[in-house]
Amino acid sequence: MREGSGIRWAWWLLPVLPVLLLLYYGIGMGLAHKIDADPTYGPGPVAAQQSRAVAMAARLILREVDENKWVANDPFFNPSSLLDNMPAYQTGLIAAIARFSAHLNALAGEAGREDLELSRAAGFLKYPGTVWKFDSRTSWAPTASSEKQYRSAARNLLVFNDHLTTGDAVFTRDRASLARLLTLVGADMDAAADHLDNHLAQGHWTLLDGGADDLYFDTKGRLYAQSMILRELGWDFAQILAAADLGDQWQAMLASLNRAAALQPALVLAGDEDSALLPNHLANQGFRLLQARSRLAGLAAALAVDDEH
Repeated sequence: MREGSGIRWAWWLLPVLPVLLLLYYGIGMGLAHKIDADPTYGPGPVAAQQSRAVAMAARLILREVDENKWVANDPFFNPSSLLDNMPAYQTGLIAAIARFSAHLNALAGEAGREDLELSRAAGFLKYPGTVWKFDSRTSWAPTASSEKQYRSAARNLLVFNDHLTTGDAVFTRDRASLARLLTLVGADMDAAADHLDNHLAQGHWTLLDGGADDLYFDTKGRLYAQSMILRELGWDFAQILAAADLGDQWQAMLASLNRAAALQPALVLAGDEDSALLPNHLANQGFRLLQARSRLAGLAAALAVDDEH
């Protein structure tokens, strides 16, 4: 009797199981999904000798990894593994911070003092964002997860800031250094704009362009990280900007970048650029990106002219 009852229960559960799975993944995805582009987010307490931009970069990493939870490497049994916009956003954000860390280290190297902490941070941030506790592409043995590597990078950035306090690290704050940093960040913006342009040139049909939203949110993550870091970099170089009378231009550049980072359509479409019915969100994002890029280039040029004089 019990055996028959068990079989009946199994048959009853069979049609219900897809509904339960749909609820599990649907509700779980909704709870996990978060595109955190808070423009008021700050770097936390920063000592006078430390870099607010570096502190901002470290805090953004830890926010995405620990507070918002890193989802790009979630295994299939986790509902968030089916998300695509949030992981694209997070990996774009990390990529921008990786570039910034490398730029700072390049500047230190040009001054003859390449920094070990910055070098380590840039290296850890290059780690793929899709690695869970195992990476079958290399080995079936347990490996370092993306989160672990990114936490290490954040610690390296914080240690660099601590070394600025003790004098064991150098962060040169002059016009030439700021102009060089802006030029390097501008090159990153150029690369992002090229990716958008290349995708648009392929002529995907609006409703079947599965890669449009991933590219859009990857770019959004990069723009948001750049906007937050550049905002704090303005405080790091506040005296330089004031002396060069570039405060208003700096704020205009940040406003353009913030507008580009804030765009978040409910559905990303990539229609014809001259369509009257269906917008092209990639083209709109690219326009805002290039507007910020143009103003960034103007600042870099003005600082270079001031430095020559």
